[in-house]
Amino acid sequence: MLLAIDVGNTNVVFALVEGETIVHRWRISTEHARTADEYAVWLSQLMQLEGIERAAVTAAIISTVVPPALFDLRRLCSKYFHVEALVIGDAGVDPGIGVNVPSPQEVGSDRIVNSAAAFARYGNDLIVVDFGTATTFDTIMDGAYVGGAIAPGITLSMEALYMAAAKLPRIAIEPPANGRALAQGTVPAMQSGIFFGYVGLVEGLVRRIKSDMARPATVIGTGGLATLFNRHTDVIDHVDGDLTIRGLALIHARNAT
Repeated sequence: MLLAIDVGNTNVVFALVEGETIVHRWRISTEHARTADEYAVWLSQLMQLEGIERAAVTAAIISTVVPPALFDLRRLCSKYFHVEALVIGDAGVDPGIGVNVPSPQEVGSDRIVNSAAAFARYGNDLIVVDFGTATTFDTIMDGAYVGGAIAPGITLSMEALYMAAAKLPRIAIEPPANGRALAQGTVPAMQSGIFFGYVGLVEGLVRRIKSDMARPATVIGTGGLATLFNRHTDVIDHVDGDLTIRGLALIHARNAT
């Protein structure tokens, strides 16, 4: 069984994958100083609750956009699971997709993993929109990642508004109850501006990227808020919440032999 670890700026996702099936997944907040021992205690207890022994893990793969977390996650895999983890971005690791940008080493491993998974499942000419701490737009053309855009995630935008404006409350990420952009009242106005403003950001960037591609493109939404936004825009063709974990499993399979 494969232990796939996806380290984001906000959360770390641990998933157990068998073949093409994601058996279990767990999430913990990202802490740069968390040790291998702490990860092991937390993860072992969750696995025990599901009746899974540590010995069931026979391989591991890590994608991280938080470099300080890598050392202890590698140690977690070697010390407690007795496997050497494959790490996205290490020399010799083939993601199964080209990276056609001037500085490939600057591209976040999560963007490469998402692009590889999307290419394998949906084919060519794609835009992958990942709603995370940052919202990323990744473009795949002719079997390669060719660039994209990075915007602040909606949670960051909402938190910045709350912190900077003394009289504005913290609100949930959702559209106004009446579904209208023209709002009456402070909270509905904030919901309208934040939510529909973000819908406009997504639609505008997708439209501009498609124009730059100069060809039709399929848009894939992933990340925790993809389903919510998909209900309020028609620019997303498919929602795939398991894209990153599926990409990690595909890349491991490609490099395991």
